Amino acid sequence: MTAAPGIVLGLETTCDETSAAVLEGDVVRSLVIHSQDVHRVYGGVVPELAAREHLSRIDAVVDAALSEAGLRSSAIDAVAVAAGPGLIGALLVGVVWAKSFAFARGVPVVGVHHMEAHLFAPLLDDPDLAPPFVALLVSGGHTLLLHVEDWGRYVLLGETRDDAAGEAFDKVAKVLGLPYPGGPEIERAALDGEPESRRLPRPLLRGGTVPEDRDYFDFSFSGLKTATALWVEELRAAGEVEPMRAHVAAAFQDAAIDTLVGKTERAVDATGVGVVSLGGGVSVNQTLRARMRERLEGRARVVVASPRYSLDNGAMIARAGAYRLLVDGPSPLSIAARADLPFPGLSRRLPAA
Repeated sequence: MTAAPGIVLGLETTCDETSAAVLEGDVVRSLVIHSQDVHRVYGGVVPELAAREHLSRIDAVVDAALSEAGLRSSAIDAVAVAAGPGLIGALLVGVVWAKSFAFARGVPVVGVHHMEAHLFAPLLDDPDLAPPFVALLVSGGHTLLLHVEDWGRYVLLGETRDDAAGEAFDKVAKVLGLPYPGGPEIERAALDGEPESRRLPRPLLRGGTVPEDRDYFDFSFSGLKTATALWVEELRAAGEVEPMRAHVAAAFQDAAIDTLVGKTERAVDATGVGVVSLGGGVSVNQTLRARMRERLEGRARVVVASPRYSLDNGAMIARAGAYRLLVDGPSPLSIAARADLPFPGLSRRLPAA
């Protein structure tokens, strides 16, 4: 797939990372990410604080990205911005900044769907990635299993019915007294734990279902989260949380990853594709990457972006924006931020009659 010609500035402000990147063709000339620390004390992202932090940082982040690329703002040919989904206040900062820049410079602006950008992120490391493939997109707010028939044409096989995978990691970390963000803390703690110290549920992964059933591809992490929290309550009553923390983290992570990998295996078998792509912040988890490759060995090649492109970042926004500029053209200056922005090109698998 050919990228749009010219130099694209990508902006990401959907949650608690303020990021800007400069993309020229398929080459990332710069990437700057400012991760907000202000939320740690609250154990989760505070939307109003996130928006204020984006507003105070975005100018400096863009300036740093341009400096790293060795460019002036006049060299930018187009600006791509995450227009949703995400925290509405945070999104507004990026969208308004991008529209102002585009208007002042007389260049096109294009709004990008944040999760489609995660789908494009592996291309930044592996330009040979091409449809058809199965994509597992896992982040703090989303868990999606897609059949990517072509760029811009996606079939939704499964999604979470309640908590997203990343959200479950964060909530379990909080119950265990671990800092925010919880995903890396759970993974770190699990290194010293025994996954089989207690077998936790693998929601919707039972046998006896077929691809026509909704349960077959869908995810649910609420029950796993609750089972883990109840176990921690037992340990707290016995005064054993501290010595068992690593074991709880390992058991929870094992169950969550088994669920993610198991559903992806089902998608590979049902579609017959030979490539699986992982995207979203949770895909940084090394145990998930390793287990996915292990379980799909001989059946599918597993493609994962490097960590800096897997987490929220401006480079993936620029890459998806370059594609959208090619196929759709620029967005109007009336483009708005939407917390519930529809996934472009997404169709839903029809349920069994």
